Amino acid sequence: MTSRPFPAAMEATLSEILPALRETRQDLHRHPEIGFKEVRTAAIVAGRLRELGLEVAEGIGGTGVVGTLRAGNGNRAIGFRADMDALAMTEATGLPHASTVPDMMHGCGHDGHTTMLLGAAEVLARSPEFSGTIHFIFQPAEEGLGGAPAMMRDGLFERFPVDAVYGLHNKPNLPEGSFNVTPGAMLAAADIYTVAFGGQGGHGGSGPHLSIDPTLAASQFVMNLQAIVGRNISPFDQGVISVGHIGGGNYNAPNVIPSRVVVRGTTRSFQPQTRDLIERRLNEVARAAADAFGTTLEVVYDRMFPSLHNPADTTARISQALRSRFGGERVNDRVTPGMGAEDFAYMLEQSTGCFFFLGSGDGPALHSDRYDFNDKLIGDGVRYWMTIALEELGE
Repeated sequence: MTSRPFPAAMEATLSEILPALRETRQDLHRHPEIGFKEVRTAAIVAGRLRELGLEVAEGIGGTGVVGTLRAGNGNRAIGFRADMDALAMTEATGLPHASTVPDMMHGCGHDGHTTMLLGAAEVLARSPEFSGTIHFIFQPAEEGLGGAPAMMRDGLFERFPVDAVYGLHNKPNLPEGSFNVTPGAMLAAADIYTVAFGGQGGHGGSGPHLSIDPTLAASQFVMNLQAIVGRNISPFDQGVISVGHIGGGNYNAPNVIPSRVVVRGTTRSFQPQTRDLIERRLNEVARAAADAFGTTLEVVYDRMFPSLHNPADTTARISQALRSRFGGERVNDRVTPGMGAEDFAYMLEQSTGCFFFLGSGDGPALHSDRYDFNDKLIGDGVRYWMTIALEELGE
């Protein structure tokens, strides 16, 4: 398939600004900020958008920024979203632009996402070959803290109504420069559970029979959790239940039966009914273990992110637009769904649109201390946004 060229003025602008975009990305990487504390990052974003002549709103959902670009007389409005936050982890890349902030790093590429959307804002502001409105949404706190719902509670879509909203995330170990999506469920719902068993501590050597041992209840609970996936969820569906933390007693007192044991973990699912089933059965399995050994029980089940579902019609249309611009070999619209989670799912619950992965080639995985965003993706990331603008709002 022969690819359809972008307007010459847009390509000229992109070529001109690419070196500066790489510098911006590496500057953001040097100065990571975790969720709801993206003060410096948000100020850079807001300042740059103002320089481009966009209408700018700050402090949405904490540190979120929205820049609005209008052109022509079209009455459609679309949203482009990028996340800004880093992770609380120590970088081990040894790169010249490595993090200068202790125990923080851009280990997921949000520095690249922010940069690519800033680049798109500049190209589209300087070459507005579309008719309508684009809201550039720079979101805080994607990494588990709920930045998307925070912006929405702050009136994001009431203040900046959209007909569709779009997202993009880089993905290591997919072909470099490829665009990857699937209609329907693409990323999982992610929840966190905390289960506490309470008993009566005692001497583990001379008087275990005088105690009510919560370690037995916790152990049975952990072993029986996997039966939920194996025996309650259809083999044609998917679910994950994992234990990430078990805490009880004192390391320096191995002969003491603790009075309390806490088990924490995560669950993943794609379908709402499966999510409901996992929560219900987890509570039942915990209650059965507590009753069996006479312990008290506390269960907290926090629903964190919904499953990300791409609407079939919009996904097909944007996939075809990307094929037209980049060639069919660069677009995979049947990528395997993943058990990762993404709070852009909240936005797709309120609007149509879709969410793509941009393949970054071989390299360390997301959230690795050796990960670094692939700067070769910046140009095509900007072109992704250009493609959607031209598709949705016309040339």
